[in-house]
Parts: sequence; structure tokens; C-alpha cells
Amino acid sequence: MPHFVIDCSEKIIALKSPSEIMQEVYDTAHSTKLFDEGDIKVRINPFEHYNVGNTEDDFIHIFANIMEGRTVSQKQNLSKMIVSTLKIMFPDVPIISMNIRDFEKATYFNKSMV
Repeated sequence: MPHFVIDCSEKIIALKSPSEIMQEVYDTAHSTKLFDEGDIKVRINPFEHYNVGNTEDDFIHIFANIMEGRTVSQKQNLSKMIVSTLKIMFPDVPIISMNIRDFEKATYFNKSMV
């Protein structure tokens, strides 16, 4: 169920492979024990053209979409762990951030539910 969408500057995938970056996010999310291993989904979108604070500084931002029901503390820990992991992988990248959005159970559907 959880979806982790990584937006980043294109130069990021020259430093580490997309597979390696996505696996680190996956492994870190799984290590929190908030999600079942087979349910975690990770995607990456490298951008050639972007403006970050009127600069072309490299960046990584993760948009996490998870099913409602986790506490603020659990979500805070999830964000902190993933950002910390990426900070170790990319010590020279000036912007590494993440936010979490909750899916509402009442409005979420996938094809197996229809």
C-alpha cells in the first residue's frame, strides 16, 4: 500500500543508480515495521529541468502516500529514518526532504476491490 515517490535532480542518478536509491528507501521503510514487505512501492522521477529556490542545486524529495492510521510519531520517525539514510548516501546534496500524506480508507480503491 505505501507509495514512495522520489523526485530528484537528474545528477542524483549519476551518483548512485536508481535501483540502489529505491532499494535503500524500500529497506528503510520496511525496517520501521509499519508496512508489510510486499506492500511497499517505490518509484523515482529524475528531473533535468527544475528550479529550487532560484538555483539549480541538486535535490531529493520523497512524497510518501500511506494508508491512514499511523501516529504522528510513527510518521515522523519514518521521515527521519529515510532522510537520514539518504543523507548518508548523498552527503554533498544540499536538499534532502520528505513529506507524508495519508490515504483515506473510505475513498481508496484498487482494481481488486471493485
